Amino acid sequence: MIAFSAPLVRLAEVSPSTAAVFRCAYALPLLGLLAWLERSRHGPAQREDRLLALLAGVFFAADLTFWHHSIAAVGAGLATVLANVQVVLVGLLAWVVLGERPDGRSMLSVPLVLLGVVLISGAVGAGAYGDDPALGALFGLLTALAYALFLLVLRRAGGVGRRPAGPLFDATLSATVFGLLGGLAVGDFDALPGAESQVWLVTLALTSQVLGWLLISIALPRVPALITSIVLTIQPAGSMILGVLIFSEAPSGFQLFGVVLILSGVVLATVPGRATPASTAAG
Repeated sequence: MIAFSAPLVRLAEVSPSTAAVFRCAYALPLLGLLAWLERSRHGPAQREDRLLALLAGVFFAADLTFWHHSIAAVGAGLATVLANVQVVLVGLLAWVVLGERPDGRSMLSVPLVLLGVVLISGAVGAGAYGDDPALGALFGLLTALAYALFLLVLRRAGGVGRRPAGPLFDATLSATVFGLLGGLAVGDFDALPGAESQVWLVTLALTSQVLGWLLISIALPRVPALITSIVLTIQPAGSMILGVLIFSEAPSGFQLFGVVLILSGVVLATVPGRATPASTAAG
């Protein structure tokens, strides 16, 4: 489900802010219904957890906006690979903010990932794919940073596994509001996308934002770390393949080697860890 996120954003052919807002807004009715059913079964969530989930949505809005800019600059496949740098950033931020020292394998993944980003940016070699690979790489890193902060805050909100819909609804609601405010501030929000664009945005909301994220939230506590980490790397690899098949994206040899380095770093960083939200992918 989430591997289709970047291609669906490209097919919608709308501005980054427009895609971020409508992706979240169209997901709210179904997520709201599921959250209400959860509340009926388990009782209301704690006020502190709801506030944290709303705060997580602020970072999620930034993540989506930066990611959609990256897709426009460097293509669906490479943008998704870049966003997965968040796996390494989550570990580093958890070390600095929460005092959770990463293990040696996680630390070894950092230079691999950074070298991969440099190669994808087009700084080395010729024939790099994308309208602006360097800018796309920058937006990709900003995506990863915003996404890492989103995961850390949502993780503290609780509810993952037993209450997946409630925190996801609160975060998506907050992301809708702040994505709209950001789009209005920079002037790239379109309140009336065309009919075809709306179809792709509804598809994006129902597949990735609702089904994809709910499945990830439910599965994380139940799947061994090794399985979780390896399976979720299908997302950037899948987006790469879809970008080639749907849009004829043709990354250069150096960019493809950068992809290999980043995916290797993701696996290296996540395989030894526990199955937590830090293992999830972007989108």
